[in-house]
Amino acid sequence: MDWRKRNLYYYRWLERIAASAVPPGLRVLQVGCETGHLLHALKPGYGVGVDEDQENIARARVLFPELIFIHAPDLGEFVLDEKFDAIVISNSIGRWSDIEGVLQRLQACCASETRVMVAYYSHLWAPILRLGSLVGLRRPRAYENWLSHDDIRNFLHLADYDVIRADSHVLLPVYIPLISAFCNRILSLLPGLRHLNLVSFVTARPAGRTISEDGLSVSVIVPCRNEKGNIAQAIARIPRLGRETEIIFVEGNSSDGTAQEIERQIALNPDKKITLLRQEGVGKGDAVRRGFAAAQGDLLMIQDADLTAPPEDLPKFVRAFSSGKGEFINGSRLIYPMEKEAMRFLNLVANKFFGLLFTWLLGQRFKDTLCGTKALSRRHYQGIAAHRSYFGDFDPFGDFDLIFGAVKQNLKVVEVPVRYKARTYGATNISRFKHGLLLLRMSWIAFKKIKWV
Repeated sequence: MDWRKRNLYYYRWLERIAASAVPPGLRVLQVGCETGHLLHALKPGYGVGVDEDQENIARARVLFPELIFIHAPDLGEFVLDEKFDAIVISNSIGRWSDIEGVLQRLQACCASETRVMVAYYSHLWAPILRLGSLVGLRRPRAYENWLSHDDIRNFLHLADYDVIRADSHVLLPVYIPLISAFCNRILSLLPGLRHLNLVSFVTARPAGRTISEDGLSVSVIVPCRNEKGNIAQAIARIPRLGRETEIIFVEGNSSDGTAQEIERQIALNPDKKITLLRQEGVGKGDAVRRGFAAAQGDLLMIQDADLTAPPEDLPKFVRAFSSGKGEFINGSRLIYPMEKEAMRFLNLVANKFFGLLFTWLLGQRFKDTLCGTKALSRRHYQGIAAHRSYFGDFDPFGDFDLIFGAVKQNLKVVEVPVRYKARTYGATNISRFKHGLLLLRMSWIAFKKIKWV
């Protein structure tokens, strides 16, 4: 019986969900590939499918001869000596008799950048799916283990994977005109109701591999406009990081002599690697991109020139990256008590609101989206820059360009709390109402491009 045709609406939803997480052209391994349709839909540059059912494999080889399909009677004994960019496990994990063992074996197919995507049925749907099998609407299974979200996370943890993000989809898996679209496009995304969705999707990575801090070169980008009074302090207070630290000031056509002060400080600090770039565009986002493009370090960091987030906290970001705890390190100003006048009350409320909103939209924790201090590898930034057109050049701050790009690349995000101080020189360039409207626009972009698959 052609179970795919019978449930085509659901299978196409599943393919769309997986394709939103796995870019085309990658080396992809699918474990539990069935007849190969999902693997084909991912458009891999090199694709391998593995399944325990010999009939599935035979049919997949006929349907998709450009892909490789392997029959593995016992996945617990399955070994494949190849590395893949993505490993997809689609609704098959509940049929394995040794889940931890299979996941551990798949570590041999993982490089440091490999992402493992696990799709599985919610255990809340077990009675409905069992009934579907009994009445012939769904393929019957000889063995099926209904796992909770916590069970899946625990198995991944035991097999040395870090969970990056998790989400759920498909509230109504059958097609009913208009009603299905409303349920799956709107209701399935709402807090509370989304816990009733049929399919959960977890993205994980091999547990973080450590990098010696002494082996890292670090570039600190300092966007600055009318910050003359902070330049000397910035240079004095940015600590030595890794084996080599370069400081790149990107000056934005200041009227207070900031550029001249940077040049003077470069002359006064010949022992430090300091560069001045003149900004041709407008806005902090443009300055960050210009600085990152010129940076030579392995690890790229942002330090705001107003020094409200102290440079003394930068080593914590290097430590979080080098220890393998995260790949995109985001600062948070909303943990420690702030100095009086550091952040206006309405700004504080808005920051907390947008933190909650973006955590829901992006599937990873973002308590503070607009903290200027951030860190990521130059290699990952280059990946973000290469795919910037997916979201568009919309971000005057620079924060969301990086946040959206990091989430789209499935980077592991961790937050480092920073102490937030009041300004001692100059004035903020933030307009709470104008920029609040921009944040709402960015929220809509994140919803369309990431949440609404």
